[in-house]
Amino acid sequence: MTIRLYDSREQALVDFVPLEPGRVGLYVCGPTVQSSPHIGHLRSALVYDLWRRWFTYRGLDVTLVRNVTDIDDKVLALAADTTEEWWARAYRVELEFSAGYRALGILPPTYEPRATASVTEMQQIIERLIERGHAYAASDASGDVYFDTASWPSYGALTRQALADMAPAADADPRGKRDARDFALWKGRKSDEPESASWGSPWGDGRPGWHIECSAMSRRYLGAAFDIHGGGLDLRFPHHENELAQSTAAGDAFASYWLHNGIVNVDGQKMSKSLGNSIFAAEFLEKARPVVVRYFLTAAHYRSTLDYHEGALDEAESALDRIETFLQRAERRLADTRFAGVGSRVVPDDFAAAMDDDLNIPQALAVLHDAVRTGNSALDDDDLDTAARAWQHTAAMVAVLGIDPLAPEWRGGDEGASHVALGTLVETLLELRSTARADRDFAMADRLRTMLADAGVTIEDTPSGSHWSLEQ
Repeated sequence: MTIRLYDSREQALVDFVPLEPGRVGLYVCGPTVQSSPHIGHLRSALVYDLWRRWFTYRGLDVTLVRNVTDIDDKVLALAADTTEEWWARAYRVELEFSAGYRALGILPPTYEPRATASVTEMQQIIERLIERGHAYAASDASGDVYFDTASWPSYGALTRQALADMAPAADADPRGKRDARDFALWKGRKSDEPESASWGSPWGDGRPGWHIECSAMSRRYLGAAFDIHGGGLDLRFPHHENELAQSTAAGDAFASYWLHNGIVNVDGQKMSKSLGNSIFAAEFLEKARPVVVRYFLTAAHYRSTLDYHEGALDEAESALDRIETFLQRAERRLADTRFAGVGSRVVPDDFAAAMDDDLNIPQALAVLHDAVRTGNSALDDDDLDTAARAWQHTAAMVAVLGIDPLAPEWRGGDEGASHVALGTLVETLLELRSTARADRDFAMADRLRTMLADAGVTIEDTPSGSHWSLEQ
């Protein structure tokens, strides 16, 4: 078994070889909790949830760290426009992210550190950089400290850029910089910023720059060297480039591999405030069952751009309904046979090969739907051996992907209540139909069947009784 992944730094598919056999250390840039999450945030978190699930299925012990950036220029700026304290806003928004992750069945990370809890570790890295000649205090007595990009020949290695071709770093006033492209490691406190948003330091009261936060948190929870660093494609530059530069310049090996997920478009256009086309997570989760939303966000290759358009969730619903109907149908038919309760949670070889190939979920889903078609045909032909094998494979695949429509976590809330209510009504009509057939009142039995069909309910008469499903 060899898992291959696309290493953004190498810009090539490579074999994944963990630093410690049997273990994976994965650091993911989590949210900057300035405002409510949108569907791009959900997709990014879901991508690394899928990587984690696949590594785990392959027998690896995964430590997943996903940070929360709770101190940042934007957090402070947005809070300043309200009566809400910056830390209260950050926590409120963090809860919104957590609710979105939970709704989609994204497993909690092993650790979820907040940046404000690792300021001491950030200052230690900055001090090492100054000692090594790769950072300096600003010349204007502002209390700012900058990374000296010219001092580090490898700067630009992640995105393969030359320093001369890079745009100036816009994260601090350039007056105290030696070079406009130098970026802030520490930001001296400004008079209009709240005292609660600053910490004491050798360079004066202030707060960390954005990039140093992830270097400190990844080191604290995974060590100076770890396996994989992940995040959205939009973070490659400057954020990830700067993380790599400051960590390696400070003497840390940092990440062996880099993963980046693609963005989400809406009707072919990138989401942006100026276009007014951002779709927020809470709004999106109201459009369909959460498991359907998860299926939609899963379906495209993680490195590709995912485009949301009208009808996309309907397509996902139809695809998931086909899986759900087969699983229910197989479970009923096999219930009183030698196959009942006999199952393997082993995915088929073609599915495993697709997942090992840089998490090729579109190909893996093709294998899944092939199994559903094969299983349905086998049930039609009463070929129980083939049906049972397809059932077991399908159950294993949806479990790995976290899209098992029959799993308890997808039956909660309003959707679960609606399903129970509908089931009660349909089961009552089926009982009336069964009684009518037993009394040889076939006209009434046919009327009841027609009534259910008109409502979109399909009836399947089997030796174990009549069963229903919603039409696809």
